[in-house]
Amino acid sequence: MANTGKTVATLLIGAAVGAAVGYILATDKDKRQEGMERIRDRFADFKNKFSKGVPQDLEEEIYNA
Repeated sequence: MANTGKTVATLLIGAAVGAAVGYILATDKDKRQEGMERIRDRFADFKNKFSKGVPQDLEEEIYNA
């Protein structure tokens, strides 16, 4: 049962990443550059947060991003 939550979280994260990539590839070049910059910034923010350790409310952190 404990693995079920991890599996669902992994599937949701994968779906979100796939949707973001699909959206970026479907837009024109200028919007694609803006989207890539936002994604880079978000990943940098997550990297900084996780370098200090996993937050207690990880689900809330992902939802509020």
